[in-house]
This record gives sequence, C-alpha cells and structure tokens, in this order.
Amino acid sequence: MDLGIKGRVAIITGASKGMGWATAQLLAQEGVKLVLSDVKVDELEAECGVLGADAICVEADVTKQDEVDAIVAKARERFGKVDIVIHTAGITGAKGDPLEMKDEDYEEAWQIDFMSAVRIARASFPLMRENKWGRFVCITSENAVQPYWEEATYNTAKAALAVFVKNLSYKEAEYGILCNTISPAFIETPMTDGMMEKRAKELGVSFDEAVESFLEEERPGIVQKRRGRVEEVAAVIALVVSERASFVNGANLRVDGGSVQAVQN
Repeated sequence: MDLGIKGRVAIITGASKGMGWATAQLLAQEGVKLVLSDVKVDELEAECGVLGADAICVEADVTKQDEVDAIVAKARERFGKVDIVIHTAGITGAKGDPLEMKDEDYEEAWQIDFMSAVRIARASFPLMRENKWGRFVCITSENAVQPYWEEATYNTAKAALAVFVKNLSYKEAEYGILCNTISPAFIETPMTDGMMEKRAKELGVSFDEAVESFLEEERPGIVQKRRGRVEEVAAVIALVVSERASFVNGANLRVDGGSVQAVQN
C-alpha cells in the first residue's frame, strides 16, 4: 500500500535504536527524507548510509531548547521544510516507592519524557503550519493509562505527554497538522532489555526465564506471551503519519498485545 508520503521530510528523535531506528528504515522505503536525531550519533551515522542519500543525522540533547531548534534548522537547511515529527526519545527513569523518589528523579523523567516533546513541537510546528500539512506523533506508554506502582516518575511524565498531544490536536488540525500518540507495551528495545537483565540477575535466572516470568506475573494481558517487536510499532507509526490516516487526530493507538486490560484509552 502506498502511504502517500514520498518526498515528505520527517524528523525522528531517539533514532539510533529501537522504535526510532525501525521507523526510520520503514519511512526510507516510502521515499521519506529523514532527519535523525539522538543524544549521541556516532553509531547512528555509521548505519545511516543504508537509508540512502536523503537521510542526515543531527546530534542533540532534547532537554535543551537550542539543540532541539538546531534539529529543525538543519532539516530546513537541507530539505526546505518539515512535514513529520516522530518523537521517540525517552527514558524509564528512577524506579521505586513513589514517595521515596527524589525531586530530581521526577525532574529527570519530566524533562526527557515530557518537556522534550514540548520543545520539539515549539520548534517544528511553525514550519508545518506554513505548509498546511503535518504529522506529530509521540511515543507514550501503556503506563500512561495503566500505571505501575514502582514507576511513578515515568508514569507521570508519559501521562502528561498523552494529554499534551491531545491538547495540541484540537487547534493544530486547523493548520493541517494531525497530532497523535502511540502507546507500546513491553517491546524488544534496549530499554526493556535492561529491565529484563536486571530482573534475571535479581531472580538468579536466565534472560529468557526473566521475560517469561515477567509476562506471567506482570503483563497477563499479553496473551501472545512474548515481547512486541520494534517493526510492529514502526508499522503503526508509519500509517499514522501517512496520507492514509488523514482522519486520525487526537488518538492514542495502543500497540501493546492487549497489555492494557481496559476498553477505553
């Protein structure tokens, strides 16, 4: 299926690994011009060649507005416009008793998981408004609607992110910019690898056994009994930023294998 986005220009944050990189590969196949960003891009630059000539890398710390502005400036300098922003950058943050988390624990997650989206929206929306066409997609999480007790710093930031994007969707559609969120759950990424490595060590079991027990005890809704794959998330992102999703706005699309055991949200 032709997604109708050949020649569009997309910024992807957190692009060096996981969902960001999988999405970059998929959009490159659709003829999208790519501006790929991460806090460190050495590894990304080494891999970027497989995406073709219309892909560039920009090193940027999303906690700093001037560096986020530089991503957009580079896109405009190289390609003349910005059509699509896919914001995947984020961290799990500190975990533990919510009342024992320090102010800086909450602040770290807030700056990286929430305020970074505000910054990239500030920088990119003026260009998309000029063109009367745009797609803005942020990665939230199942945690935004199904929070887990020991992940309060992450839960709070991701819930705020979901509300922020929904808030944007009301007015930005007037400029042709559609704003949506994607909520994955337990995807095979470096983030969940780290979680399972820690769990395996704590339980004295293998990595695979840690995954199996986690699914059984913590994610009973995922009846497939496996982690999701980054390409499964990337496929949904690609659809949402395409012409084929021209009536999808203000939505939260769950790619969670059924992890969220509720009808709404």
